[in-house]
Amino acid sequence: MKRKLKSKQKLIKGTPSAVVLSFFLHAVLLLLAGLLGVFTITQKEEKKFVPPKPVERPKMRLRKPKVKVKKTAKPKPTTRIVTKVNRASMPDIQLPEMSGMQDGIVGGIGGFELMPDMGEVSLFGGGQTIGNDFEGTLYHLLHDRRGGLAIMDRWQFQDILRKYARSGFSKSKLARYYRSPMKLYTTHFMIPPIVSPVAPDVFGAPELESYFFFINYEGQLVYPEDIKFRFWGMGDAYVSVFVDGEHVLLNGWDGRLEYLDYWQPSDADSDKYFLGNQTMHVGDWIELKAGEPKDMEVFFGEWVGGQVAVMLLVEVEGEEYPQTRQGGPLLPAFKTSEFSRDQLEEIYKYLPAGECSLTNGPVFRDYVVKGKTNRVKKVETVVAPVVEEKPPESKTHIWTSAKGIHLEAEFVHVMGDKVVLKLPRGNQKKFPLDQFSEEDHTYIELQNPPRLDVSVSRKTEQRVFPESLSDLPSSTYNNFTAVIKQGSSQPYNQDLEAELFIVGEEKAGDHYIFLDYQKTSFRLTEGSASVFKLPSRTIELVEFAMNGQLRGEIYTGYMVIITDSRGKVIAHKETRDKWFDHVDNLRNMPIGKTFDDECNRCWPTRPKRWY
Repeated sequence: MKRKLKSKQKLIKGTPSAVVLSFFLHAVLLLLAGLLGVFTITQKEEKKFVPPKPVERPKMRLRKPKVKVKKTAKPKPTTRIVTKVNRASMPDIQLPEMSGMQDGIVGGIGGFELMPDMGEVSLFGGGQTIGNDFEGTLYHLLHDRRGGLAIMDRWQFQDILRKYARSGFSKSKLARYYRSPMKLYTTHFMIPPIVSPVAPDVFGAPELESYFFFINYEGQLVYPEDIKFRFWGMGDAYVSVFVDGEHVLLNGWDGRLEYLDYWQPSDADSDKYFLGNQTMHVGDWIELKAGEPKDMEVFFGEWVGGQVAVMLLVEVEGEEYPQTRQGGPLLPAFKTSEFSRDQLEEIYKYLPAGECSLTNGPVFRDYVVKGKTNRVKKVETVVAPVVEEKPPESKTHIWTSAKGIHLEAEFVHVMGDKVVLKLPRGNQKKFPLDQFSEEDHTYIELQNPPRLDVSVSRKTEQRVFPESLSDLPSSTYNNFTAVIKQGSSQPYNQDLEAELFIVGEEKAGDHYIFLDYQKTSFRLTEGSASVFKLPSRTIELVEFAMNGQLRGEIYTGYMVIITDSRGKVIAHKETRDKWFDHVDNLRNMPIGKTFDDECNRCWPTRPKRWY
């Protein structure tokens, strides 16, 4: 018994050790499992974006919008002849008055040049800015901001101008007066003496009087290198130039500057040399650092009516200039861009020859154009295009009968319901018209166009200007209509094209003026009762007296050309035979430009000198 009990006791005594060891092992395993659970991170696979398949969208065909115009609609009168730039082919042209500076500046900004948009040419500027220009606004002191009449006389007007200038061109001094909603942008101040009603016209206010107004231009004066210069200038009735907070030039008919007394000329050459209709004043010297702009303002206008003008020239320190007929320097015009051909023509209409130079001198902008220079003579050459001669049109035609039989023959004429053809052997034969194909009928109509009677009617309306303190120009609104009547009874179902040319001429010169050009397609669908009318736009013709010379433009004639769908002329009527002989030149002529007897574009006749 004792041995059995002892053996049992040994067994019980060893049991706790095994349990402890087992517990310890399980604890270690649990701990390892826990560590794996805590520190093992399962990374999810990123989803890749798969774009959807492209969707086929239906495409819509674009059509030109069609606007119906009532035949009774009357076009609004224009205030001047609008010039649309059409880069026409011209013979070799040499620009006049090219003298002055000799040293050039070469550089560029990538080989292109910013030029004004000359869709409409005006001495006062255009409707779009090119960046390096001056923004102009017209102020009329005879009207308030709403357009109502204000109390004003000449002395009050001059006093307001004085206060405005002395305030440093503070616009608050003009807050109560009329301000044009339209702004113009100019690259020059070369407005020779012109009739003063033109100024309100170009600023969109033709109903305003032609006195007690002035135009204010604001911009910046800048040059690509250091330069020292001064303005020479004239103004009718006055001009004031303000640069970097200082008055640098003043001129006007108030010669002693009793009213505009805030600046006086100090150079002995002031009031010695004429430019336009009065002597110039010499301004103060201005220094510009390369590329550093200075604010600049110019105002000019009219207080009694008659003419308005402003012209600013530039004298660069150290430069030598040729002499004018008066013995003064032949100075270049101030400009921030080279003058275009259209700008030159507009200025030459009113500027006598030999008083200044427009085609050279410094160009006030902060860059120079690659491959060009600002200070050398410039010759503009235009090479005429090569015209390829068309082969003569074959007289024979391959005719096709309704049964598909082909016949080569020459069309002779139509006799009733039969067509007469000339066969290859020389004999003529009649064939019924209904035996030929539709294409042959079209050919017969083109070979046998109807007789057309062409005429042009003219309606005029006298323009009434607002009351003025001085003489006003004579102006008429003109509307022309080409009337095309079918003078024969045979049907003609083919498209035709009508061209209308309206031509004037200079009042004080021997050149023609291209006043208007219209072109359209039409059909004569009613036989002998068919009538088609092609109207011109409204054209204003102005005549005015300037310096004892009657100037302006007058109507001189027309030309109407009718062509078929092949471009072949089937009828024409003109008041000058030579216009039809050179019709291709006229088709390429910009509206409002002058041309010679051969219909080549030419410079307008210059006015005579004022002195």
